[in-house]
Amino acid sequence: MAPLVSAQDGGGAAAQANNPLANMTAFNLQNYYIGDLTEIDKHANQFWLRYAKPFSIKDSNWIMRASLPLVTFPTGPNLSQNTGLGDLNVFAAYLIDTGNPAVSFGIGPQITAPTATDTGLGSEQWSAGFANVLFNASSPKFQYGYLLTWQHRFAGNSNRTDVNTGALQPFAFYQMGKGWYLRSAPIWVYNFENDDYSVPLGVGVGKVIKTKKTVYNLFVEPQWSVADEGPGQPEWQVFMGFNMQFPQ
Repeated sequence: MAPLVSAQDGGGAAAQANNPLANMTAFNLQNYYIGDLTEIDKHANQFWLRYAKPFSIKDSNWIMRASLPLVTFPTGPNLSQNTGLGDLNVFAAYLIDTGNPAVSFGIGPQITAPTATDTGLGSEQWSAGFANVLFNASSPKFQYGYLLTWQHRFAGNSNRTDVNTGALQPFAFYQMGKGWYLRSAPIWVYNFENDDYSVPLGVGVGKVIKTKKTVYNLFVEPQWSVADEGPGQPEWQVFMGFNMQFPQ
């Protein structure tokens, strides 16, 4: 059976605070303020509610993560700002024993449901694919890893452009002591349907605060585009978060 990684055997609370596969229920409030969109010259915002929960199926260990965005985006012929719910995404990662309790590796299915409250804020399609996560906390000073996802349409509005997208989120965290750390966690996206893409880079700072029942993680990370193609890609954005982990 693959062991779940705890804060004790994975580098401590500060090192595990950014581990998406940590053996803790988690609830995250995260926000992307997008200051400028390519070819549109408008701003946008994505506020994410994220919930993660470890679970077991017989002798196998898994992590489930559900993400639901509240989106503000310019839509329609006049590109007026529209706010509403976006599409719900859920993935479940099966944890594979790496032989090192400080190295987490998981892979499993993901699904996206068309829950958007407006046609301009979602895909109107059901999509499915996979998610793969690596997190290496072997060093108490420096942690790194990635989240790789891919999904493709299998049902929904056939009049909309098919969803066929991949995303890679490399992340790195440098612990400075007393809960403070430097971070970089941009998301690089590629659309296989029209070859649009977005490649941002960013550097930010965070603070981990551990109490008896909760690990709090606050951060801010400005990001800038170094390569992009197609309309509606972020030229620059600010990624902020308030994450909470609840050790078992």
